[in-house]
Amino acid sequence: MVSRFLSLLLLLLPLSAAQAFSSLSSSIDKNPAMLGEAITLTVSADGRFAADAIDFRVLEQDFRVMLPSVSQSTQVINGVTQHNTSWSVSLFASNTGSYRIPAFELNGVRSEPIELTIIESSQAKNRRDLFLEAKLVGYPSAYVQQMLYYDVVIYFSGDLQRGNLTEPALEGAEIQRLGPDTEGTALIDGVRYRTITRRYLLIPQRSGDFVIAPPLFTGEMIERNPERFNYFSRSKTVMAEAEPVQLEVKPQPENFPGRWLIAGLVTLTEEWQPDSQQLKAGEPVTRTITLSAVDVAANQLPDLDQQLPASLRAYQEQPQSRGAERSGRQVAQKVFTSALIASNEGELVLPEVRLPWWNSQTNRLEYAVLPARALQVTGNAQPTMSLPTLSSPELLPVIAANSPWQWNYLSTVLLAAWLLSTVALCWLWLGRRMLRANNQAGNQTDNPNTVAVDAGKHAFKQACNNNSPKKAEQTLLRLAAGAYPPACRSLGELAAKVSDPALKAEIRKLEQVLYSPQTESWQGEALYQAWLKRKASHTSQRAVQLQPLYPD
Repeated sequence: MVSRFLSLLLLLLPLSAAQAFSSLSSSIDKNPAMLGEAITLTVSADGRFAADAIDFRVLEQDFRVMLPSVSQSTQVINGVTQHNTSWSVSLFASNTGSYRIPAFELNGVRSEPIELTIIESSQAKNRRDLFLEAKLVGYPSAYVQQMLYYDVVIYFSGDLQRGNLTEPALEGAEIQRLGPDTEGTALIDGVRYRTITRRYLLIPQRSGDFVIAPPLFTGEMIERNPERFNYFSRSKTVMAEAEPVQLEVKPQPENFPGRWLIAGLVTLTEEWQPDSQQLKAGEPVTRTITLSAVDVAANQLPDLDQQLPASLRAYQEQPQSRGAERSGRQVAQKVFTSALIASNEGELVLPEVRLPWWNSQTNRLEYAVLPARALQVTGNAQPTMSLPTLSSPELLPVIAANSPWQWNYLSTVLLAAWLLSTVALCWLWLGRRMLRANNQAGNQTDNPNTVAVDAGKHAFKQACNNNSPKKAEQTLLRLAAGAYPPACRSLGELAAKVSDPALKAEIRKLEQVLYSPQTESWQGEALYQAWLKRKASHTSQRAVQLQPLYPD
């Protein structure tokens, strides 16, 4: 009987607790509140409830709602058990004005609504614990592909425990964080703030008017009571967002020559190894040209058009690019290394290297110039080797007839010289015959490089059929390396070497499609046909020119 009574009592306890629930209240920690400041909403019920018993999504129309926290407590006073459930959530208003936090309902019990006023933060800056500022450094307007510096500064006057800062957003732009965060202090309206500054790189890829969406900071800050000492201080959630920034992006100037490059500074320097104004024919020297630019990413640096004399052979390495942060600005370099070999004796003049670029500081066209260089070449690259000529018998000294030994010795010398000259002439004749036979046999057999050439031609044809300009550029430069040595680094360099006007025009069209700011459609069939016609003409000319030196 007693056990049944206890079981019934246990079953009735939850019902009694639910029936004892009679109060549901709502409160906020500040009113009025400043824009960008966290507002803590607390909802309390004198009962035990689940964490999701109250739905705070009704507040998302006017506020940014953080994840709520739930706490429960139980007290026994004079044999009476009291339960309490409390929900706490941080709210951030999106604009200034008057807001109404609605009443919440739980098991038929409703809380009272709350009228809330949000004021501008500028009206009470001296009372803010944390706020953000975002700005573009020195650029009210910009050009397409120009590197911009976007600074986000966090100001706080309390004890900041932890925090998280989201990334800014800009449509159609590359965004990258630059360097580590920097700390400092600032005095604003008589309040000393600590600051944390984070810098970003923005590179817009399209022209037009844009808005940079600012980052959002959320964190935890120590909340202290100035009236009394509190060793176990509570933490409060803080949240702040910077103001959006308007940005005007201008298109590339129409009269800009060459590939578009905008920077704060561009320089060209060169080094020689060995460092000398004189070259020896046939011996290689190393020339290193360094392209340096400020406010430019490493992948934005173009290739250089080096026009070298025909008497100078060049073997270029793959350019090396790198970038780094220096005093809060981005610095990039591209290094071009070439091995140069002079073949003729005399004076050699290397033409100047000119690179156009747009100065973002002065807003005008400028040129980075590497001056022309005059070199003196000594010696011969391939000295001609001639057989020693034999003296004629008439020029030999006359030997007295009264010395038979001397006559016999002279005869032996002359006979040996005649035999040596005969053997040498026969060796040269046989060598020429063998060389011609090898050349004829080589023309009748397949060249080992034919497979590679056919593969490159197939890849180029496929890229043109697919109307893929980037793939066509890559395959064309590889295919043209064998026809126009040394290998060309860009389409502009290849077009300068091509003599066929139709092929030159198609190469220029491909280059314009790849580097024009406007997106254009491209058809590759004309380029492929121009290359085939050039190749057929080039082959026929070689067949006429490379006739046997010694025909039968």
